[in-house]
Order: sequence, then C-alpha cells, then structure tokens
Amino acid sequence: MSSFDYESLVVDIPDYPEPGVIFKDVTPLIGDPQGFAAAIDAISGHFMGKGITKVIGAEARGFFVGAPVAYRLGCGFVPARKPGKLPRDVYAESYALEYGTDELQVHQDALVGGDRVLVVDDLVATGGTAVACAKIAEHAGATFCGFAFLMELAFLNPREVISRDFSQEIFSLFKVE
Repeated sequence: MSSFDYESLVVDIPDYPEPGVIFKDVTPLIGDPQGFAAAIDAISGHFMGKGITKVIGAEARGFFVGAPVAYRLGCGFVPARKPGKLPRDVYAESYALEYGTDELQVHQDALVGGDRVLVVDDLVATGGTAVACAKIAEHAGATFCGFAFLMELAFLNPREVISRDFSQEIFSLFKVE
C-alpha cells in the first residue's frame, strides 16, 4: 500500500449537516492530482488480478471513486442510483438510515451471473449503503468479491454491520477512529 497521507487531504466540517456532526469532506483529496491518483492506484492495485469484472459505486460519491477504479481494473462500472433515476427494469435494495430508510437501484442488465463484483465508495460509515450494493449483486446472480473505500469511519463500527451479511474483504485506505 502507498505511504501517501490521504487523511491530510480530508477536511473536517463541524456541525454539518446538523449540530454535533463532523462531516468528512473528501473533495480536496479527489481534487488533488497526486492524492487522487494515489488513492485510485492503491485501491485498484489491491484488487488487481482478482478477476473483478464489475465495480458498483453508490450515488453519488461512489461514482467518482468507483469509475476510475473500474477503468484501472479493466472492467465495467455499474452505478447504483436512488429511486426514479434509472429508466429500465431494476434490482432494488432498501437499507436503514439513522432516521428512516433509503433505497438503491441497478439496471437488471448491468450484472450477469458470471460477473465478479467489487463495491467501491468514498467512505463507509454505518455500512448500510455498502451492504445494499452487495445484496444487489447477489440478487443479479453475480459473485460478490469485496468492498473498497477511501475512508472508514471505524468509530461507527461499519465492519460489524457488514459482517452480519458478508464475510468478504473490506479494504479501506485509512480509518478514522
């Protein structure tokens, strides 16, 4: 793994989106040419040679990490969108939020039985989005292979949540304890 200091390019925004929350803004990391390249190279390098055929990225920040990882792995990218954004038949998976539920959808023809799928996102907090993406891959008959994130909010215990449904690898460039 790279020795790049990814965390130094993440900006803490206190009291956003509500008082008491410290928002972790990864856009400076994505905007830094060296930081962005190092992050994409580290994630794709970790999964290179593991037979990944599709990367799923969740709307919206998962797109700007997942798509370049897919490109580097030489595989396809599958966007997981919010309801009402995709025009054809979809697989859908609901997941819990702190105050309610949400849903992600993927076109049914985006994944096939022989696909080997990696879920990639900018960060993992509670694990709900990641689990929903992995479940969609399984609904499609694909083989789910693992998770990759720029940042893991370890203090929210996402690995515990994810491990209730999946035993595949969880790879994060850095953790916030």
